Amino acid sequence: MLSTYWQTSRAPRYSLFFALPLLIFYQILAALAPAGPGGVTIRNGADVVLQSVFVWLAGAWGPRLFLLCLIAIGAWLIAKDIRTNRATIRLAVVAGMLLEAICLALIFGIVVGSLTAALLGGPPPAMAIGLTVQHMSRWTLLMVSIGAGIYEELLFRVLLVGLLAWTAKNVLGLRPLVAGVMATVFGALIFSAFHYIGAFGDRFDIYSFVFRTIAGLFFSGLYLLRGFGITAWTHALYDVFLLLR
Repeated sequence: MLSTYWQTSRAPRYSLFFALPLLIFYQILAALAPAGPGGVTIRNGADVVLQSVFVWLAGAWGPRLFLLCLIAIGAWLIAKDIRTNRATIRLAVVAGMLLEAICLALIFGIVVGSLTAALLGGPPPAMAIGLTVQHMSRWTLLMVSIGAGIYEELLFRVLLVGLLAWTAKNVLGLRPLVAGVMATVFGALIFSAFHYIGAFGDRFDIYSFVFRTIAGLFFSGLYLLRGFGITAWTHALYDVFLLLR
């Protein structure tokens, strides 16, 4: 039974369907979120990066086109998986995925924090965050946290690590295992550095950088083992748990 769940829950029909509520919640909260300091529209940074390509292509229609493409590709992959395997989506499996993501989110901070402390030889200091973030409402912070799950995993795990692995294998000629390891490490470093960029970025300190680098390695491994949906929910729930402390 456990082995069946382990394999079934990684299928695209479950992984993408499970991630859909995160996308819906994020978009609703983003539409209702007030403007930030100076009237700046606040969105998750990875969402902004992904949208920028479509804004460059379609101007003001870019964000709508991006969302439409995201939904259309996801729906096509779900439908294709259902047709190919002649299967349906069982709510019991989805409930199991939610329970798994909650458990992973609860232990994530302990495991990654312990590894970081062991590596740096000291207890964690208070996380340094940007002054603008301190003035965001809790609903805006909730929106950003949920967006981290769906968009940061899409950008850094699905697209970035995948592209780096393909480049290392097909351009540099590295073996698949070496290419995968290199892509995962570089992807984790870029993921960590991303949090310090822009007006809403955190103030840099070595502990948070190492913590997020290890977190990037953790999420990459989880993505390879458990798929996009559970990884996105684990990331989002961890950020939400931090918000509710």
